[in-house]
Amino acid sequence: MIAWRSLSFSSLARGVAAIGLAAVLTACASPDFVKPGASRAEVLQNLGPPVSVTPLPGGGERLLYTTQPAGRQVYHMDFDAGGRLVRTDQVLTFNNLAGIPAGWTVDDVRRTFGPPMRVEQVARFDGDIWTYRFRDDLGTRRFGHVHIDPRGVVVKVMFTDEPDPRDLLGF
Repeated sequence: MIAWRSLSFSSLARGVAAIGLAAVLTACASPDFVKPGASRAEVLQNLGPPVSVTPLPGGGERLLYTTQPAGRQVYHMDFDAGGRLVRTDQVLTFNNLAGIPAGWTVDDVRRTFGPPMRVEQVARFDGDIWTYRFRDDLGTRRFGHVHIDPRGVVVKVMFTDEPDPRDLLGF
């Protein structure tokens, strides 16, 4: 337990500054800031290991980075056969989630969007519901709920609004 009275203003200020610096450095290590032409080795050095690696036609590969469960982005970073970054796409969007066809497998969903924010079950559906959090085109915080039957096949996708945290706190 921290004894608040024993903290001086300067030590508290240093702690806040350190947290701020860490947040800034973490923000810089984002797929958004990596330019096309970067090498695969540079990306791995700056971003760390991806959630998954998928081969692409022509000898390239896709690295998937996600900010789930707390964040709202999933990035595809596509590399050519020479290991150079060709493009970066943030794919966790309403259109991409709404475009998941019935019949996709759990592997298709995982390969495209990575692990969900949460997996849950409800009484009225026999299977798992994978929930992803994202922002729609208007900036509204949303949940995309991918319903996967016991065979591992997508049945449907539904959307709900994410509750505003201020409502939960009574503001």
